Amino acid sequence: MTFASNPYDPAGSDYPRDMVGYGRNPPDPGWPGGARIALNIVVNYEEGGESNVLHGDPASVAFLTEHITTPRLGERNLTADSLWEFGSRVGFWRLWRVLAGRGLPVTCFGVAMAMGRNPDAVAAMREAGWEIASHGLRWNIEPPADPEGERAEILHTLALHERLCGAPAVGWYNRSSATTYRLLSAIGGMLYFADNYADELPFWADVAGKPELFVPYTLEANDMRFATPMGFGDGDQFFTYLRDTFDVLYRDGMEGRPRMMSLGLHGRIAGRPGRTAGLERFLDHVAQHEGVWVATRADIARHWRARFPPEGQLRSRW
Repeated sequence: MTFASNPYDPAGSDYPRDMVGYGRNPPDPGWPGGARIALNIVVNYEEGGESNVLHGDPASVAFLTEHITTPRLGERNLTADSLWEFGSRVGFWRLWRVLAGRGLPVTCFGVAMAMGRNPDAVAAMREAGWEIASHGLRWNIEPPADPEGERAEILHTLALHERLCGAPAVGWYNRSSATTYRLLSAIGGMLYFADNYADELPFWADVAGKPELFVPYTLEANDMRFATPMGFGDGDQFFTYLRDTFDVLYRDGMEGRPRMMSLGLHGRIAGRPGRTAGLERFLDHVAQHEGVWVATRADIARHWRARFPPEGQLRSRW
């Protein structure tokens, strides 16, 4: 990638980022049924794929964990272990009952190693008709540094995902690098990438000369903020933020600018009962509104591909 000699002068530069997006007049996505908003609910299944000396890692996990701690080098952190185990043993099932009981379409971001440790959870996702997208082989673990090593890991991940889930992944979310995008694009088979937070609508990007669709995700309408500084303190704060996000986006739709809202959940976080109560209040609020398309990310990607082909829309480049 080359850039203009003066990086502070954008004129004529080959700047790969899109700082304009859809701008003042975003396209009407034409959501099915004339919906005013598309809502995608994501359940992240990660427990059992995190950093742990049992997995050959140098330290225990410390990120997105209730216990304020630092990684313990060379030994297990039993407190962190048990907090994550709650997610797969209890929290996932609480979220599953709430979401499946309401018949809501859901996308799971599934870590392959984690899903392999709990086949019953995968069976429950399939029973409920959830889309299971790939969340990588491991959670928050850097891939091999060399492209060939990363390519081999991606191929292993996708094969393991298909074996565990009974169908290939058509979506990918794993905090990817530009190299990861290029490798996945060359391998093919993805309807969308979700490693992006730049918009409230899907968009096309140029990945090594090939158009690829990005369906942006969220790090703020996300229960992870219970485990980060200045985040949610209780279920009421969680509900209020989700409700306000939904209401503003719904109003945008009423004014002719329909958008997409993502909601991120984790069994070890929102699966705690006091937080699930906030989630349930939000789902009750959504149910009071007409013109809401609750959809999987694969559904949204297929809709966008059919309505907006990539020609002339490739502004970002990787």
